[in-house]
Amino acid sequence: MLAFLFNYVLIYAAPTAGGTAGQGGFTEFYNHYLNFPGFEAWRFFNLAIFVAVIVYLIKKPLSAAFKTKRETIRAELIKAEAERQAALAQLTATEAKLAQLDAETQTIRGRAAQEADDEKSRIIGQTDFEINKMREQANNEIERKSQLVRAELRRFSAEESIRLAEEKIRREINADKDAQIVKANIQSIGGLN
Repeated sequence: MLAFLFNYVLIYAAPTAGGTAGQGGFTEFYNHYLNFPGFEAWRFFNLAIFVAVIVYLIKKPLSAAFKTKRETIRAELIKAEAERQAALAQLTATEAKLAQLDAETQTIRGRAAQEADDEKSRIIGQTDFEINKMREQANNEIERKSQLVRAELRRFSAEESIRLAEEKIRREINADKDAQIVKANIQSIGGLN
C-alpha cells in the first residue's frame, strides 16, 4: 500500500515531457538524497508503518500482560514485606526468649546451687545421725560384750575358785579330818538314831 502511495507521488511529481515539475521539488530531493542504489525509502517507510501497526495491535495485550506482571510483582513485594515483618517479629520474639533464657539459666543455676546446699546439709545431718546411731550401737555392743566377758570372768573366777578350793581341801583333808567332819555333820543333823 505504501509502495502504491510512494509511486503515485513519484509519478505526479516527476517531470513531464515539456519541462520539470516542481522545479527542484520532491523529485530533486528524492534523486539527490534518497535515490541511492539499494536504498529505497519506501521500504523503510513501509517498515515504520508495519512496526507502528504491530505496536498498536500488540500494545493492548502487552500492556495488559505488563500490568498483570506489575500487579504480580507488587503482590509478591507486599507478600515479601509481610514475610519480612513476620520474620522480624519472630526474630524479636526469639531474642526476647533468648534474653529470658539467660534469666532462666541464672534462676535455674541459683535454684540448683540452693538445692545442692540443701542436699549437702541433709546429707551432713543424715551422716551425723548415722554416726551417732553407729556410736550408740557400738557402745551398746561394747557394753553387751563387756557384760558377757564379765559374766564369763565371774564364771571362770568361780570355777577357778572352786577348783582351787577343792585342791586345797584335798591336800588338807586326810582320813582323820574326814571322819571328824562327817561326825560333826551328823551331829548337826540330829545325830544317829
